[in-house]
Amino acid sequence: MLSSEIRYFLAVAEYGSLSAASEQLFVAVSAISRQIQRLEDQVGAPLFRRHARGMVLTEAGELFAHHVRKSQRDMAYTLAEIKGLNAVRRSLIRIACTDGMAFSLLPGLLAEFRQHHPGVLFALNVTHAQGVAACVRAGECDVALQFSLQPERSVEVLGSWPAPVLLAMHQSHPLASRQVTLADLHRWPLALPGQHTTVRQLFDLSCQMNDCVVEPVLTCDYFAALYHFLLHTPQAVTICSAFTLLFAGETQNLVLRSMGVDQLSQRTLQLQTVSGRQRNAALTLFLQFLQQRLTELDQQVRLG
Repeated sequence: MLSSEIRYFLAVAEYGSLSAASEQLFVAVSAISRQIQRLEDQVGAPLFRRHARGMVLTEAGELFAHHVRKSQRDMAYTLAEIKGLNAVRRSLIRIACTDGMAFSLLPGLLAEFRQHHPGVLFALNVTHAQGVAACVRAGECDVALQFSLQPERSVEVLGSWPAPVLLAMHQSHPLASRQVTLADLHRWPLALPGQHTTVRQLFDLSCQMNDCVVEPVLTCDYFAALYHFLLHTPQAVTICSAFTLLFAGETQNLVLRSMGVDQLSQRTLQLQTVSGRQRNAALTLFLQFLQQRLTELDQQVRLG
């Protein structure tokens, strides 16, 4: 569905020369050159720098190529949506989430869903909370899962579940058998996520408000690193949500403990999607599945 000018432009951008593009397209070099020149006249700026050994995109060319490729992706997705409006076929669902959701829970839910709908494919983008929100607002994902401190603007929130900040530790840890306070933590190796995460922000705020200074022995943006540090350091503790460890904690004899601080209960796990976008059959089923399973898991957490 691309014009010849655009097809030739992308070929030259990819292969780096008129002759290489000519070989791939089976079109004469002169014809490609004319179409490129016509496109540059329409754009009003040179799209390539010509060199003896080939052609390189200018800054305007890079911008134009980015726009064209994005348009191609959007068109492909739109066509897939149209084909899958009334039936679950080989559909791609794009998910954006924060690191805590990607560690154990979401991979488990995806595997569970695909047992019943093997034709559905997933692309998972793991980023920070601000990146997830931006991804949803820009329409670059179909569904988002993130821990949030406040309602997000310009997105549709399909579900929200409490996700307080808890301490994670071995069952054999001395703190596992009693009520824990922030002041107790200075005696034990503490592993914390990065300061841009909601879990760390609430933890730091709680420490400040309770006049408590705690220095971590390990700080890392990836929960997997904190988790494996915990497994190899029996006296260590880390912080996370109960959702983060739902599919992993029991197999490793880990327990979660509250610190009894109100500020640590301000987070929710939100299921978000793009506001106003029509959903195909696969996405509709997946969103219903997530709403049901997260509600069941929330009840499991409360009872546990």
